[in-house]
Amino acid sequence: MQIFVPGRLCLFGEHSDWAGEYRRHNREIEVGYTLLVGTNQGLYARVKPHPTQLVLQTSLSDRTRKTLIPMEKEALLSEAKKGGFFSYAAGVAYQFLASFPVAGLEIDNYLTDLPIQKGLSSSAAICVLVARSFNQVYDLKMTLQEEMEFAYQGEITTPSRCGRMDQACAYGNRPIAMIFDGDRPKSTCIANRTHIIELKVPKDLFFVIVDLGASKNTQKILTQLNECYPFATNEVQANVQKYLGSISYQITQAAVDALQKGDAEQIGILMKQAQAEFDKHLIPACPEELTAPVLHQLLEYELIQPYILGGKGVGSQGDGTAQFIVKDAESQQKVIDIIEHNFPQMQCLKLTIYATK
Repeated sequence: MQIFVPGRLCLFGEHSDWAGEYRRHNREIEVGYTLLVGTNQGLYARVKPHPTQLVLQTSLSDRTRKTLIPMEKEALLSEAKKGGFFSYAAGVAYQFLASFPVAGLEIDNYLTDLPIQKGLSSSAAICVLVARSFNQVYDLKMTLQEEMEFAYQGEITTPSRCGRMDQACAYGNRPIAMIFDGDRPKSTCIANRTHIIELKVPKDLFFVIVDLGASKNTQKILTQLNECYPFATNEVQANVQKYLGSISYQITQAAVDALQKGDAEQIGILMKQAQAEFDKHLIPACPEELTAPVLHQLLEYELIQPYILGGKGVGSQGDGTAQFIVKDAESQQKVIDIIEHNFPQMQCLKLTIYATK
C-alpha cells in the first residue's frame, strides 16, 4: 500500500490555532482563523501490517533511520515521552492501540523531499502518515478529520505542543481554512471544536518557500507568546492577543476571499500587511527571536521585488522560513534563481496551488 502525505504551509493566521484554544479560559479572546495548504513536497511510504511491532524506516537527506518498537502501550508511551525523531510515530500508534483492536505496522518511508524542522509541519506529516497507515491497513473507515484528530493526539503525547492546524496536511494540496474555538470544553473532537472549510481556486497560484538557512528557537517563541494568555496583564500581552485575535482574523478572511477569486495581487498585499502587523504587535513579546533580521532582509531584497507580489514569515515566524506569492511560473523560477545565487545558504521550494477541477 502506497501513501503520500505532504507538509503544511500556513499562508495566514499563524499562532491563532493555539491562541483560539484559550477561549475555554477567557471568552474575551477571539476565535483563531488560519488559511492553509499542503505543500507539493512530503513523505512517501509503503506500508503493511506487522503482527507485533511498529517498524518505521525513514530516508532523509542525510541518512536512513530505523526503529522497532513493541506494539504495547507501555513501550509506545515510553518512546513517545522521550521526544526525538521516532516519538511522533510512537505517540500516534499508542493512541490507536488505546482505541482500536489493531496489531502493528511496518512503514517504509522511502522518500522524503520535505524540509525537516522548517515550519512546514514535518512532524505533523509523520503523525498523519502513521494515522492514515493504521486507518487504511486495518480498514478503520475513519474520516479525514478523525485521522487529523488521532494524529494531533499522538503528537501531543510527545513533548511537542503543536497547534491543531498542523494536521491540515491530511487534506493534501487542497487549500482549507480552519476556525479554532476553544470555548467548547465538553468536546475533545476536532470535528466539533475546529471548523474546516474546503476552498476552491479558479486559477493556479504560484508561491516560493524559502528555507532561510539561519536558526530560530520555536520553543522560546511559543513559550513567550503563550505567557500572554489567557489574561493580558500589560500592553505587550494585550497587543499579542489583539493581533492573534481580531487583526489576524480580518486579514485571514480577506485572504480566503482573495484566494477563492484567484486574486494573487491581493494575496500579496495582504501578506505585506500581515507581516507589518505581526512585527508591530508580536516582536515586543519575543524580540530575541521575532526581530528576525534574515527574514526581513530577504523580504525587502531589491532584486526579487519585480517578480514577487508579497511575502511574509512562515509558521512561528523568526528566521526559519519565508514565503512569497509571485506572478506566474516564470517569476517563480526567477525568484528561486536569484535567491539561491545570492544567498547560497538558502534553499527554495516551489509551491503551486492548482485550480480546482
